[in-house]
Amino acid sequence: MTSRRDAEKRLHTLREQLRHHNHRYYVLDDPEVPDAEYDRLMRELQSLETEHPEFVTPDSPSQRVGAAPLAEFGEVRHAVPMLSLENAFSEDDLQGFDRRIRERLEAEEVEYTAEPKLDGLAISLRYEQGMLVRGATRGDGSTGEDVTQNIRTIKSIPLHLLGKGWPAVLEVRGEVYMPKKGFEELNKRLAAKGEKTYVNPRNTAAGSLRQLDPRITAERPLEFYAYGLGEVRPDSLPKRQSAILEKFREWGLRVNREIAQVKGAAGCFAYYQKLGAKRAKLPYEIDGVVYKVDRLDWQQELGFVARAPRWAVAHKFPAEEMMTVLKSVDFQVGRTGALTPTARLEPVFVGGANVSNATLHNMDEVERKDIRIGDTVIVRRAGDVIPEVAGVVLAKRPKDAKRVKLPKKCPVCGSEVMRPEGEAVARCSGGLFCAAQRGQLVRHFAARRAMDIEGFGEKLIDQLIEKGLVHTPADIYKLDLKTFAELDRMGEKSAQNLMDAIEKSKTTTLPRFLFALGIPDVGETTAADLARHFAGLDKLEEAAISYEKQRLKHAELPPKDAEKLLKELELRQVEGIGPVVAEQIGAFFNQPGNRKVIAELYKAGIHWPAAPKRPAPGAQSLAGKTLVLTGTLPSMTRDEAKDLILSHGGKVAGSVSKKTDYVVAGSEAGSKLTDAQKLGVAVLDEAGLLKLLQS
Repeated sequence: MTSRRDAEKRLHTLREQLRHHNHRYYVLDDPEVPDAEYDRLMRELQSLETEHPEFVTPDSPSQRVGAAPLAEFGEVRHAVPMLSLENAFSEDDLQGFDRRIRERLEAEEVEYTAEPKLDGLAISLRYEQGMLVRGATRGDGSTGEDVTQNIRTIKSIPLHLLGKGWPAVLEVRGEVYMPKKGFEELNKRLAAKGEKTYVNPRNTAAGSLRQLDPRITAERPLEFYAYGLGEVRPDSLPKRQSAILEKFREWGLRVNREIAQVKGAAGCFAYYQKLGAKRAKLPYEIDGVVYKVDRLDWQQELGFVARAPRWAVAHKFPAEEMMTVLKSVDFQVGRTGALTPTARLEPVFVGGANVSNATLHNMDEVERKDIRIGDTVIVRRAGDVIPEVAGVVLAKRPKDAKRVKLPKKCPVCGSEVMRPEGEAVARCSGGLFCAAQRGQLVRHFAARRAMDIEGFGEKLIDQLIEKGLVHTPADIYKLDLKTFAELDRMGEKSAQNLMDAIEKSKTTTLPRFLFALGIPDVGETTAADLARHFAGLDKLEEAAISYEKQRLKHAELPPKDAEKLLKELELRQVEGIGPVVAEQIGAFFNQPGNRKVIAELYKAGIHWPAAPKRPAPGAQSLAGKTLVLTGTLPSMTRDEAKDLILSHGGKVAGSVSKKTDYVVAGSEAGSKLTDAQKLGVAVLDEAGLLKLLQS
């Protein structure tokens, strides 16, 4: 038996050698030794670990397989959300993406990192002190499933990082996928056993990674490519996406060889064409390419919209197409009230799956493509994921084909369906009480920039709606301490905190209240403009109902004549209110159900300070001025400063440009202050802002 000291020393050497050979074989695809030599080293390692179990470590190459099956997957809360990407389907979409980036950055040309978009499963790997401690799926972007045991079986994922210089905490984002060859061989094995085969590599990879028994996952030919970052502590990494990927390579992480740096939209499109030409020959499935702004400081400046970064886009390849018959069309009401026509089809196998339903997007698309019930249609899986009706085979149109008609009433709540002139999307006007919109609306109503009900989060709202306790925002103010205390994961103290937050929210401002109502196209700035102009909700409601009645009265007139009459009405005198926004506001207040909910909110005690008399044009101290806030102000929060600026006619932007009039800087001001100094923009402290407001 080997002595403990000699065994410990030899184990260290063997593990280093095996990690090196694993990296050469599974990551670089360039082995240095024959398989027999690798097997000999592994057997020696396993033998020594059997003799000295006290020296077995979780990151040993021998510990990839063999864990007991799990009862279920645990939840993992992502420290940094795993966001999805916006899609581009054409060269025009790509040019639009590049143009928006350049305009926001005020840059003549932008360098991007371009990479294949693998058709697999997004994964986050967490390394602490260089050791793999957790693997998690994307899930809903905020919370995923803990699949650590299964991740450890994938040989292209290092259990311990190579080299040195990695941060104490490093979350690596990437894609787990199944190579084409491995998928084919797996199906051959299953077929030989008389078992069910799989449809496509992506679903097989996802199913393999979500096996409760990691020994089954270990038998599946899964691979991994790294492409991005999650949480990093301390953040000492390079400041470019491309340089970070080089660091990944140094640390033994597998990075796709097809990744390249390109310049501008032209460089992106050339990469797209090049990769598209070799798509069929690649050893893995891809459904497009991804472009990311290479500079990380520019990524931070561009920020995010909804659940997607502004600095990245997925450029999808054309999808597979098949023909089938359109049997009927249903209209689904989304969380924002948008009505989406959905095609019910004769089932057809397309893009690796049986498809019987497909999106028609909106009525503009239905009319543009002249889609009729009974038509033979071309179905494709847009981006290889969402089935859509791409077009009609007119030669096969039957004589009894019927036109698709937009319903006049919402199929969920019966409210009037609105489709403003020139708009593609039709919406239900029953925003405050439509069941389909309930969850989204209540979340928006309680949000920080709206009624600011602290602690009134998504899971709580879903629970209240599921139990039938909240149907409209007014129901929030009917809840009591006992109701909250009886909810899941809610103690008496938490319940009391919620009651206090709800009571506090009753004192608000008119702009916040208008924004909280969720009127389509009425954001914070428009809500502030409406509040300034009308100085009260009653006058706004009166003007909105009057506008809607006049709009309906003039609906038969030629559009130009109707517009000439409507633009003279009070609602259209508000700055920034055009025909589309006016129609949305008019339809909202003309709906009795919405007015009923507003009356209930009044009755619940919601109030705001009486607005001062509307100032004469040009009397507001910040009218026409754009300000940017940065750092921490001494006596007011960023939100309070923003409200103050808006109430004095100013606008608040998120980044500094040549069009910025002032930057208001507090303590610990960041790059925005530096940008202001470079561009020569006037910088104010809090006292300077207050003085400006009084001028």
